Amino acid sequence: MDKLSFKQYRTIDLAIMALILFAFEMITATAAIKWFPGELYTLSPTVTMLCIVMMRWGGFAALHAVVGGAAFCIASGASPQQFVMYCFGNCLALLAMLFFRTHGKGKVRGNTLLTMAFTVLAYAGAQLGRWLLGLLFGGSLDSVVIFFTTDSLSLLFAIVIVLISRRLDGLFEDQREYLVRTEDERARARNKSYYE
Repeated sequence: MDKLSFKQYRTIDLAIMALILFAFEMITATAAIKWFPGELYTLSPTVTMLCIVMMRWGGFAALHAVVGGAAFCIASGASPQQFVMYCFGNCLALLAMLFFRTHGKGKVRGNTLLTMAFTVLAYAGAQLGRWLLGLLFGGSLDSVVIFFTTDSLSLLFAIVIVLISRRLDGLFEDQREYLVRTEDERARARNKSYYE
């Protein structure tokens, strides 16, 4: 079988990440609505996945912002306005990629404080995006507090999972750099075995 091209690898990886996000967002949203309807806090894996995909593929994470918002809205029986708020509001999380321009992906990945700040900015961007679009549909100015407080558990979840993902080889890493690195490692291993 021929090797995958880089574009094929990227497409498969993005699709797998989107399917995982859709499934887990549906599960957590359904659980919140059916099993814990009285709880003040919600848990969403969307920001977590956005951080990982932004590190792996950059702006392609916009697709996952929409997928996460759509899954939440489908599970909660949202209105068309809420679909717009969540699907496109989540895209403001991509502001966190400014960290890549100022620090570089490697430094964001390798420094705990930068990883945490990157995750917090992605979370804040998603919440602000939802709130700003909510304002267009007649939402109130003080609803920003509701967005940030009810979803604060998702921020804690995102920070913990993103920090853990840094320890798993290649998960929280630019995939072009990861593929080059692993190919170099395989080439060195082949050369070593050749000379032994």
